[in-house]
Amino acid sequence: MSEARDFHLHRELWLPRPRDEVFAFFADARNLEQITPGFLRFQMLTPGPVDMRVGARIEYRIRLRGLPLRWESEITAWEPGARFVDEQRRGPYRRWVHEHHFAERDGGTLVTDDVRYAVPGGRLVNRLFVQPDLERIFDYRHAKMREILGARAA
Repeated sequence: MSEARDFHLHRELWLPRPRDEVFAFFADARNLEQITPGFLRFQMLTPGPVDMRVGARIEYRIRLRGLPLRWESEITAWEPGARFVDEQRRGPYRRWVHEHHFAERDGGTLVTDDVRYAVPGGRLVNRLFVQPDLERIFDYRHAKMREILGARAA
């Protein structure tokens, strides 16, 4: 796949909680539903709890711009407390590799999302549809994580 068709989304969020606590939230796949905007009508199909590890596969159902889609992701890297990677195995993207990093910072945790993705239709489809949708999804996700994990631990 040519680089011209690959796109990158980078987001950072600082949370006033210990790294292990923040990572534990992400280690429970059921929490993804809490931080996904309602317009996607996200539903996890894989029965929980999911044993998060390299090779774990998780299947979801979403609605993207009104179209019902199934999405299957696989955990391809799992380093408890530090990072993990999920890659789309089936879904709307030609390629989706989402790296999650967790670092201790300023008495809390810096959560970093790096997503490398490719879409059918290339740059124009990305600029008009995909990038705005992803920005909206990650804005919502960060707002919800601030709401859930934003209070300083006692």
